[in-house]
Amino acid sequence: MALQKSNAHKIILIITGIAVLILGIILFFIPPALFPDPANGLNVLRSMNLGGHFNVLTAPDQDDISQNYNEFITWWSPGQYLVPYFFKLMAHLNTGQAMSITVALCQLCGLAGFYSFFKKIGFTPFVSAVSLLFIVCQLAFFVPYVFYNGGEVLLFAFEGWFLYGCIALQKTDWKLLLFVLLSGWIGFFCKSSFIWIYAAGLCCLWVRLSSNQIGVVEWIKKGLWIGIPAVLSLVTIYIFFLSKGQSPASVSKGFKLTAEAFSFPLSTPILSGFSLDDFFHGLLYNFGRPMFSYGISVTIVIVLAILSLLLVFSLIRNAPNNNYKLFIIIFYFGALLFFGVAYLKQLNISYEARHFRIIGLLIAPGMISLVSGSKSLCQLLFTAGCLCIAFFSFSYVIKGYNINKNVSAKGVSGISQINIDQPALNAIMKLDKENKNAVFVFIANDIAQEILHNRVINLSPISDDLKIDMDDYRYDGFAGPLYIILPESYNGPKEKLVMKSFPGYTGFNLSMLSDRYVLYAAKMKR
Repeated sequence: MALQKSNAHKIILIITGIAVLILGIILFFIPPALFPDPANGLNVLRSMNLGGHFNVLTAPDQDDISQNYNEFITWWSPGQYLVPYFFKLMAHLNTGQAMSITVALCQLCGLAGFYSFFKKIGFTPFVSAVSLLFIVCQLAFFVPYVFYNGGEVLLFAFEGWFLYGCIALQKTDWKLLLFVLLSGWIGFFCKSSFIWIYAAGLCCLWVRLSSNQIGVVEWIKKGLWIGIPAVLSLVTIYIFFLSKGQSPASVSKGFKLTAEAFSFPLSTPILSGFSLDDFFHGLLYNFGRPMFSYGISVTIVIVLAILSLLLVFSLIRNAPNNNYKLFIIIFYFGALLFFGVAYLKQLNISYEARHFRIIGLLIAPGMISLVSGSKSLCQLLFTAGCLCIAFFSFSYVIKGYNINKNVSAKGVSGISQINIDQPALNAIMKLDKENKNAVFVFIANDIAQEILHNRVINLSPISDDLKIDMDDYRYDGFAGPLYIILPESYNGPKEKLVMKSFPGYTGFNLSMLSDRYVLYAAKMKR
């Protein structure tokens, strides 16, 4: 019996590893679609491949479409496009296949990192293995198999190993200096939002190394060992990257006190840990049809914040050791402070649980340990809840695979194109081959990956209320053939708004690329 129990974690790890590996193999043959953020990153890479500078997006200038506008992109870190590009070059793959390999390796690497961290911080191999199973059940784990989410999956691959380093290092030496310096660079390369995780992790490391010291001076000495390389890492990131452009933290809309500013960060252990934000299509930031009115959503968030606080206090009270207690306290309340201030200042950071995924990952082993020691009814309810989450996540990935395989269009990039159909995409790629000085206009930024020889303008979609900022839409001047590709649903006021955005052109010709997409072509100067 003891032997069976000792081998149980190995069986869980083997089954989990094989399942994740199979998902990765399937993904190679059914590449994912693109989320908008990594699509922007890949458009930067596209500009670089066409002769542009590193991390610079080149696009037609709004004041004169015949000229180019260059912008160093600091909104997103470069890892989301450079890692797939590495595999693309090394293995001679298309972009879709390179993204698939990136996702497959990141998922396996991330699971290995968190398993190592869970064991190192004091949990048994069995609890650590079950925690991985719990993580795999979450929708956040399955999303990259349907939509490549860039920095999200890269961050998952690294942050477990970063946490492992924060708990494994035992003394102040060159290893500590190197770890602090390099982890800042690597984490930011994966995703810029790693900076707050970096600060929280190093705070845990500092407190843990200093906890046995007596006197403020000794704490300061330990802090300098961590602080100096950390400052060097962050200063380097700022000088060579962040200072060259704007980021989500660059512009504030002013201070605004709202109930959700602090209740949302407080609610994230349950929202992110149990995929509830995904299930509700985003409670406060909708990425699908809203399930509730905004007022009801805020009320739900407040209730979940209270429940999350109770859960966190239970985890702290029943923590296997002080180290796990330390990590939970600093990360949870550190996230509350960081994001609470960001939301109060109305920075361009959305109310999405994905920003707090690290909280859901951290509470996993504590929650599994807590449930395993509870009554049978609690264990049964928890297991039923996990099965429901797994079913929801599995249904999502099956539906996603089906759409990406049988519905999405495929072009030269190999990416599953969900914002165009195959006949329309074939016509667009044919036009791209026949022209060298044309401008293509899309309202979905992923389709630009199929344009190899011409320039591209990506416009934001127009909502049904027709409210747009014409300063963002207007492109003056003339620069050869103009091809605007719009959904058939834009017929009417929306198409007129788009055509008015190019006052230098006249004589637009309309042609149906397919039943659902229309080409508006103009070659005459007004």
